Amino acid sequence: MMVMSETDTSTQIIRDAGTLIVVRRRSDGPPLLLMTERAATLRFAGGAMVFPGGAVDEADRDLARSLGRSSDPAVAEDLAVRIAAIRETIEECGLALVAHADGLSRDLGEAARRALLEGAGLAAVIAAFGLNFDFAGLVPFARWCPHSEKVPRRFDTRFYIAVIGEDVGDLRPDGRETTDLGWYSAREMLDRAERGEARIIFPTRCNLERLARFETVEALLDHARAQPVRLISPWIEMRDGEEHLCIPQDHGYPVTSRPLSQMPRG
Repeated sequence: MMVMSETDTSTQIIRDAGTLIVVRRRSDGPPLLLMTERAATLRFAGGAMVFPGGAVDEADRDLARSLGRSSDPAVAEDLAVRIAAIRETIEECGLALVAHADGLSRDLGEAARRALLEGAGLAAVIAAFGLNFDFAGLVPFARWCPHSEKVPRRFDTRFYIAVIGEDVGDLRPDGRETTDLGWYSAREMLDRAERGEARIIFPTRCNLERLARFETVEALLDHARAQPVRLISPWIEMRDGEEHLCIPQDHGYPVTSRPLSQMPRG
């Protein structure tokens, strides 16, 4: 995706990206979410806790085209983003979400990750390990893209929900882009951020606040399926003499503005 700058005649690239909100069922509390800590050396959101995901690459688009499920370019692009979200989750966490009878393959996660990190595309991994990914089973949740050209890197990011069972085994960060990972309820991660134990950027905070409203997986899925996904581009406005970062009121988020001074920049 390419857009013209609002301030000059140069062009700026906005990269498409996919993110997975991996939701883990549990019987004794609200759902747990898989979150990773990005390496502090990374230019974008270094040191922040995020949901796994990343930018779409050309191999993801090639795989989407090869699947040939629709001639509609928008549908094909959405499939490429879903592919990227699943691929990045394997690379960052070793978690392969596949459409087997139990809904999740853990044994092949590390082997698939090694292949991807060595340069194989997801299509090659699918062929090598006989995997079958349920791309259509991901539930759309949100879509965010910063508006300001002052943001160092701009990603048009789509968020999808993937639900898994309680028993997922041990997962490890890749040690490159991700240095830590864990399972947290949305409220637990928000509380950690409030205590200064975790760094979260504005879109992550907003999505956690939205996710924290739901005590069960079923309630969360009902909400996600009923709420239309529309592009969110935060803006800055003055409120009570202070700059606030704001989002629209009608996109399903309980908190729609925060003082800019309180939010880490990506």
